[in-house]
Amino acid sequence: MMFPEDFVWGAATASYQIEGAVKEDGRGQSIWDTFSHTPGNVAGDDTGDVACDHYHRFRDDIALMRELRLAAYRFSVAWPRIQPDGAGPVNPRGLAFYDQLVDELLAAGISPYVTLYHWDLPQALEDRGGWTDRDTAARFADYAEAVHARLGDRVDNWATLNEPWVAAFLGYGNGVHAPGRRSPADALRSAHHLLLGHGLAARRLRAADARTLMLVVNSSPVLTPAQVNDPSAVPDDADAAAAHRIHALLTRQFLDPAVYGTYPREVLEAAARNGGTDHIQDGDLELINAPIDLIGVNYYNPCVVESGPGLPADAAWPGSEDVRFATADAPTTAMGWPIVPDGLSRLLVRLSQDYPQVGLMVTENGAAFDDVVQDGRVHDDERVAYLDGHLREVHRAIEAGADLRGYLVWSLLDNFEWAEGYRRRFGIVHVDYSTQERVLKDSALWYRDVIGRNGL
Repeated sequence: MMFPEDFVWGAATASYQIEGAVKEDGRGQSIWDTFSHTPGNVAGDDTGDVACDHYHRFRDDIALMRELRLAAYRFSVAWPRIQPDGAGPVNPRGLAFYDQLVDELLAAGISPYVTLYHWDLPQALEDRGGWTDRDTAARFADYAEAVHARLGDRVDNWATLNEPWVAAFLGYGNGVHAPGRRSPADALRSAHHLLLGHGLAARRLRAADARTLMLVVNSSPVLTPAQVNDPSAVPDDADAAAAHRIHALLTRQFLDPAVYGTYPREVLEAAARNGGTDHIQDGDLELINAPIDLIGVNYYNPCVVESGPGLPADAAWPGSEDVRFATADAPTTAMGWPIVPDGLSRLLVRLSQDYPQVGLMVTENGAAFDDVVQDGRVHDDERVAYLDGHLREVHRAIEAGADLRGYLVWSLLDNFEWAEGYRRRFGIVHVDYSTQERVLKDSALWYRDVIGRNGL
């Protein structure tokens, strides 16, 4: 089962999850610093203060990437390192870290894929309203331009945002992520301003000759319970309508404006019922509709729904009235997420059909399991099976016509898993947080061999 000759193999991480060094070299405070230091917000009251200490150990981590034959490494830049207060002059020591990181990657033959926003908003901007404040979008464009000015001569691949649905609806809607707000109106307003920031930043980057621009979304196929194990199952009209609406709120809310310059009707209706649409100003959709080259796809599990007459909207899903969120009948990971590999092929084929003018890249796919080091090894057979199953579906999607350019496993390292703290391990490399020792799991060795043969 061979992949295209130019298929890109790699791994992904995010700044707050691995870097540590939160008070070094002029870095400012982020909303995740504030959120994780507030008791009760994160499992075990864990914080990202040290995480994987990647800030000091990046050269050793890149040596591991080279050993694993990675062709690409997706990382995010910590906005508070570049502009400690979210605006104004750049911090040269913050830029210097990413300068060195990029040079080290290139010396190892690994292409850097830069994500500009992976949720660590400077706290100073949150104090002024965060993503509910329209000005944050303009400040994001300034920051993006500053990072590109320093790294753009060596970095070809740029993602503006990572998973804006999560940033808006888990951060501002149900409050389980930073900054911990609980307001449907704030969530919808934040989602729009995130998109506006994407459009403004994409235009600045394109004007500076950025080669490849990407928007990364946490998309999932939205299925009814019967469709989870039977793709040919035909739902009744009520269940089909529920699935259509949730797909609009999860995926089309972000990709339709970015690719086509329009909002789905369901999103506008949700906004009208939750604070109104005054935050969507004339000309905004034209700004958001800045051409992108790739859609980054982060897939972990399907979203399963059915009709639920009379149910109120879920806190993270403004506009989801009369919808019941169901559980897939499938084995689960340590996160409790159902393992449905063919959900990935269904998703990739649909995205290629709905947005045929834009290429695709799997920018995150992976699983958390309860890994244990035994005699210096981590025998994570469940993760190997998970990755194998999903890569077979990636191959199936390519054969079905999906314009898929590459696959980045989540994650390179065990890390700070947001509200789950350190109790969930997604890495193909085990990290002992007390010693910072790295151990290649069996999944890492298996992935190395997949890359080596360019196939399964």
